[in-house]
Amino acid sequence: MKFESSYIKLYESGALDERIRELYGILESCELCPRRCGKNRLKGERGFCRSGRELMVSSYGPHFGEEEPLVGTEGSGTIFLTNCNLRCVYCQNYEISHLGIGREVSTERAAEMMIELQRRGCHNINLVTPTHFTPQIARSIRYAIKRGLCLPIVYNCGGYENVETIKLLEGIVDIYMPDIKYSSKEPAKKYSDAPDYFDRCREAVEEMHRQVGDLKMDEDGIAYRGLLIRHLILPDGLAGSKEVLKFVSGLSKDSYVNIMDQYRPEGEAWDYKELSRRPTRKEFYDAMNMAKGYGLHRFSKESFRIYYRGF
Repeated sequence: MKFESSYIKLYESGALDERIRELYGILESCELCPRRCGKNRLKGERGFCRSGRELMVSSYGPHFGEEEPLVGTEGSGTIFLTNCNLRCVYCQNYEISHLGIGREVSTERAAEMMIELQRRGCHNINLVTPTHFTPQIARSIRYAIKRGLCLPIVYNCGGYENVETIKLLEGIVDIYMPDIKYSSKEPAKKYSDAPDYFDRCREAVEEMHRQVGDLKMDEDGIAYRGLLIRHLILPDGLAGSKEVLKFVSGLSKDSYVNIMDQYRPEGEAWDYKELSRRPTRKEFYDAMNMAKGYGLHRFSKESFRIYYRGF
């Protein structure tokens, strides 16, 4: 099966240029994400995400630690973007998201990275923490199309999205991969400074699903379009997994879900006693049983392997 992203048609029709203009217009009084800081990032002002006009990249290359439908045999072509619109105290990429490790790159240079990853045989272009750089990313994709980009675009985000921004990405993004971190305001506020997290996340994920549907794979098991949801189990039920999984099942019983057990205390997590340990096997097992009880059945192979190991 030959894959052709809808971003090619957007580009050929001129609609992609209009989307880019709209996205850059938002930067003048930034409300790309639910923070709605109102900073003029076109003039270099920095919002909650501590980002200005220019794209910032920490690293890029083939990545083999993602879900199997993204990794395949040649890896996911991952571009780690610097900074974040969340403040998760336990972030596994703390140096990138909190400390801002990375460098400014032009949109033309980011396009070159995409083409290099494609030439190296990667199955997709995986944009990690893209929310605060959506205009620059869209422009980079345009430059890359002119140089022959034809891989699926993966929007690998923390789930705290402005639904209006997601609407502007229709036809540009092929695979949405949001985290759904919490279902309750208290932990969302305490650990990520985002008390409205679940409300905004649900709106955005519903829109993502409307655009791309459930995850679709080719005959080799490589994803080319759709929604892939991640949910990280936190100690003591702090993620509110029951309500998260209930929401996912209401979206579609065929949702592809990675229920993750790899939480470990990182960053500032050691300052919170309740976050200073890994989840138990039972906590993970209970979450998987909840998901199955809600009728979900498409789990990542990583989740299945852990589940069938038992206690």
